[in-house]
Amino acid sequence: MTTYHLPGLAAAATLKIDRWGLAHIRAEGLHDLFFAQGFNAARDRLWQIDLWRKRGLGLLAADFGPGYLMQDRAARLFLYRGDMAPEWAAYGDDAQMICTAFAAGINACVDQILAGKMPLPAEFAALGTQPAHWAADDVVRIRTHCLTRNAASELARAQVLALADPDTDLLRVPLNPAVPASEWAVNAGAGLPAHALAVFELATAPVTFSPDRLAAGLDQAARWSRVDPRKTVVQAPSMEGSNNWVVSGARTASGRAIMASDPHRAHAAPSLRYMVHLTAPGIDIIGAGEPSTPGIMAGHNGHAAFSLTIFCADQEDVMVYDTAPDAPTRYRHCDGWEKMQTVTEVFAVRGHPDQRLDLRFTRHGPVVWEEPGRALALRTVFTEPGTAPYMASLKSMRATTWEGFKTAVDTWGAPSVNLVYADVTGDFGWQAAGYVPIRDGWRGLVPVAGDGRFEWQGFLTASTLPRLDNPAQGFVHSANEMNLPPAAQAGPAIGHEWFMDQRAARIAAALGARDDHDLASSTALQTDTGSPFAARLIALLPQDAPGRDLLALWDGRSEVESAPALLYEVWLSSHLRPALLDRVAPDPDLRRFLVPGNVPVVTELLEGKHPALAARAGLDAPGAQDALLRDTLTSALADVTGRFGTDPTAWRWGDLHHGWFDHALTPLGTSFDLGPWPKGGGNTSIMLAHHEASDYRVRIGASVRMVIDLGDWDASVWINAPGQSGMQDSPHLADLAPLWAAGEYVPLAYSAAAVEAVTVETITLLPG
Repeated sequence: MTTYHLPGLAAAATLKIDRWGLAHIRAEGLHDLFFAQGFNAARDRLWQIDLWRKRGLGLLAADFGPGYLMQDRAARLFLYRGDMAPEWAAYGDDAQMICTAFAAGINACVDQILAGKMPLPAEFAALGTQPAHWAADDVVRIRTHCLTRNAASELARAQVLALADPDTDLLRVPLNPAVPASEWAVNAGAGLPAHALAVFELATAPVTFSPDRLAAGLDQAARWSRVDPRKTVVQAPSMEGSNNWVVSGARTASGRAIMASDPHRAHAAPSLRYMVHLTAPGIDIIGAGEPSTPGIMAGHNGHAAFSLTIFCADQEDVMVYDTAPDAPTRYRHCDGWEKMQTVTEVFAVRGHPDQRLDLRFTRHGPVVWEEPGRALALRTVFTEPGTAPYMASLKSMRATTWEGFKTAVDTWGAPSVNLVYADVTGDFGWQAAGYVPIRDGWRGLVPVAGDGRFEWQGFLTASTLPRLDNPAQGFVHSANEMNLPPAAQAGPAIGHEWFMDQRAARIAAALGARDDHDLASSTALQTDTGSPFAARLIALLPQDAPGRDLLALWDGRSEVESAPALLYEVWLSSHLRPALLDRVAPDPDLRRFLVPGNVPVVTELLEGKHPALAARAGLDAPGAQDALLRDTLTSALADVTGRFGTDPTAWRWGDLHHGWFDHALTPLGTSFDLGPWPKGGGNTSIMLAHHEASDYRVRIGASVRMVIDLGDWDASVWINAPGQSGMQDSPHLADLAPLWAAGEYVPLAYSAAAVEAVTVETITLLPG
């Protein structure tokens, strides 16, 4: 047993670490509980959360030099700068106390490390830096690590409309509900450069390291002002999504409800998510959150279970201004001119004197691009109080009734989410939550003029967004699909850019197909590798296409051991979609906005549902589509044969498709990346395992998965990849990755007896 004496702690607290790295934290009061959570987060993930904090507050250059100055400036443009009283109030009466305690716990761990009583994470030593102390405000003022919405898509759509037409843009992202052609009359994006949102992209980008960037001099600072083109050139909606559902007791074998949650995000080492168990008088919660944030966002409290997916509401607008020729900081608004607010900030820069840089803001938000006569600002809910990512969970995670849960999330600002809930009384439901701007006269799909014609008229919140209360079908679910009921579609525009609906449709079909659901059926559904498009695309192949016979016998599941999955996935990703886009957009300036090509729209195009696009691709000519399909499958067959040999019985999808977790320091020659692990699934499966054709590494998908048995809590299961810890010498750095890759789970111990049975290490925290 390890013991630490920590100033600021009122009474003893314990951290029981189980065999899978999950910390079960017990304290005698709320302050000490969240103090201990902060200490534990720093114990396991200090390099990660320290980097996140410095990135979000714009403090990177102080540690890493001039190559990070422009990213610091970009981040500070999007910090919350409003009154802290309504900010704290949005998250609950005790939110400020919780964040103060959480920050104090992190600082207590930092002090132990700086005093040599705990190990310094290897990354600090590699870069010659040290961890910093936190303030309570740091937890909530940072907005740039939140999932963003469609600002980049608005700009990309303006680019496509300048080069082609709205039909072509559907290959980038389809719109649901569809919009009339008159919508494009509001477009103010004509002539904007493709990099006009580079500052925003930089503000929200992860921190990257390279020898050149670290060695940059002050005269080279401006060189590091745009995100790598590989990450920004497509400007398509992120593949980050999620699945969740609740099956009521009326449809389970046990009569108890089941909740499943698997949020999809970009994979990294260490994991974005962190599992924790928090117990004190009046609170006993367990589940997943982010290590830099107190509490949890998905899990259960011994009475109710809850989880979230992204609800694709539009929370951003790109605003374009005419500026005065003789005064570029003045912009036209209504019948006159307004002056931008200029804030001069001081930036510490390693090895150089402090730098003073100007930040400019319009009435709508931060100015991110300027040229003579024009400027561009981003209007976003981030500037509103109550929009720190997931922080309203501090209220909702403690709710024990459906009505109380819905009340708690009415101040959920960002990101906009689908929340599912169930409790042991039998209540369950779905609630959309988030601050959704009310727009009058436009739908937020293209840049608009900032001259006063396009103003937000307040916000929709959870109480005015759609919900389902104990629906008769006996389940609720979400998977980022377009799930607006007709009444919501008829009101103010909520959003038009959703993820493909087929993943949600497969989930709904599976949940509605039986009345004896159990934990095993939900874990099987979470790890379902089937493609909803494979059979449709294979059915279009001409009979004489080489390789068709292998695909025709396939069940459409991209399992690790599957030979047909290997051929199909290579055909779709490396041959069919690129060839189709070459036909639709031979101009590379247009094509770069469309790649890789939306799979549902590609499928529908080939099925004849987009005749204008088919004509643009030349597929309306007799035999042209058959030739495209035959030629691309022939190329894919040669590709797979060249890589894996001529014997299809020896092919395995998992030989190409690998789970992989990048570490930020790898470009510096370290060996901190984790992988590979053979991985099933694909870009359209319920078990999202998103890859790019460049290397087929799985870099987006579920890291955390949970399936919770309401009432028999200890029967619940979870997994988090690659592991719970970010410490390079920890046994929990990557111990869960092989299980995750194989679709397996570990027990989610909750009761005191179950926790004790799986505890392998106890850490005791005592007052200083």
